[in-house]
Amino acid sequence: MASAAEQLASNLNFSTFAKAEDLKKRLWFTLGALLVYRLGTYIPLPGLNPEAFAQAFQGQSGGILGLFNMFSGGAVERMAIFALGIMPYISASIIVQLMTSVVPALEQLKKEGEQGRKIINQYTRYGTVLLGAMQAYGIAIGLESGSGLVGDPGWFFRVSTVISLLGGTMFLMWLGEQITSRGIGNGISLIIFAGIVAALPSALAGTLELGRTGALSTPLILAIIVMVVAVIALIVFVERAQRRLLIQYPKRQVGNRMFQGDTSHLPLKLNTSGVIPAIFASSLLLLPATLAGFANTATMPGWATAIVSALAHGQPLYMVLYGGMIAFFAFFYTAIVFNPKDTADNLKKHGGFIPGIRPGERTAEYIDFVLTRITVIGAIYLIFVCILPEILISQTGVPFYLGGTSLLIVVSVTLDTVAQIQGHLIAQQYEGLIKKSKLRGGKRGR
Repeated sequence: MASAAEQLASNLNFSTFAKAEDLKKRLWFTLGALLVYRLGTYIPLPGLNPEAFAQAFQGQSGGILGLFNMFSGGAVERMAIFALGIMPYISASIIVQLMTSVVPALEQLKKEGEQGRKIINQYTRYGTVLLGAMQAYGIAIGLESGSGLVGDPGWFFRVSTVISLLGGTMFLMWLGEQITSRGIGNGISLIIFAGIVAALPSALAGTLELGRTGALSTPLILAIIVMVVAVIALIVFVERAQRRLLIQYPKRQVGNRMFQGDTSHLPLKLNTSGVIPAIFASSLLLLPATLAGFANTATMPGWATAIVSALAHGQPLYMVLYGGMIAFFAFFYTAIVFNPKDTADNLKKHGGFIPGIRPGERTAEYIDFVLTRITVIGAIYLIFVCILPEILISQTGVPFYLGGTSLLIVVSVTLDTVAQIQGHLIAQQYEGLIKKSKLRGGKRGR
């Protein structure tokens, strides 16, 4: 039998949405913030020759710059003030999460609730400033080394570049936090989502253009469309999949009354690590090709040229390493974000237990055992979703934006945002029911 929430969700209509004033304000705020982000991706850095940089970028678009360009919504290709995007913040967040697992002081802060999270978020912001400044300075040096890219190289250009790029990253971080608190969905994820979606029309147009010129056959284009739909369906299915562990709470007596023990579930996502393994694996594997592109190939030793060739898109070594690194980061990141021992301790503290499993250490071992098994399935799913489009990209020349990583991000963010919208609409319906029954804050009308 469907739950009350499911029954309400099945009856959602336009009139319910029209009455949800708070939801409409949040949606308009989110759209306005994303529009500001898109406008910022077209503001170039001061002192840069945009035409010369666009020509230089074409030779590097297949490396790590192409990946960052996808996440920044094309800002890297135009070398705009948002060229760094939100990646320094994501990197700082991951580094801080790693440190909370190995530094006792940070681990204690993590357990202190809201106040501890605020301090950890502040450390993440400091890390974002540090990483952003280092990356911005490296970009400034790299731009100066290119011929004709900078009109007046020197310290003034470097300082202005660092200030512009770092300011852009900090503004995006602030904008993402504002979207999370005053809009709909996770602000940081929506910024990356907007950058990818903005480039999808041009990627689709490029694919159709290849079909018009005869580079791609019509059956192959149809097969690509069917594959994209199938991959999206697979992502939706797996991202919503959970392994639920039954949790029971014993009977308790309050005064002279005996309350029946409750039952609940501990949901374990099939893909706990999300899209992080694919991003990390892509970044590390594309780094050698990017460095080789900036270097002089005539002076490169033979072994370096052989490594770069073996790590090209579609090569067997690239595919094997890509799949292996995705699996490694899937287990590694899952171990960081989910601690079975802490979960078992919390269950024991509140009197909960898994039927047939002794509370405490045995419960932690059982949760770890189940989590390891479902992570194997999640890693296989990530490898399949990311490897299959890579094969098509290397064999057919389909644009980079149709890769598995971009589809994974777009579908995951869409699912989370739609779930939040649905939650607001259900809350609106509950508020309507409360008003009709004249229940206002627990006070009955007299």
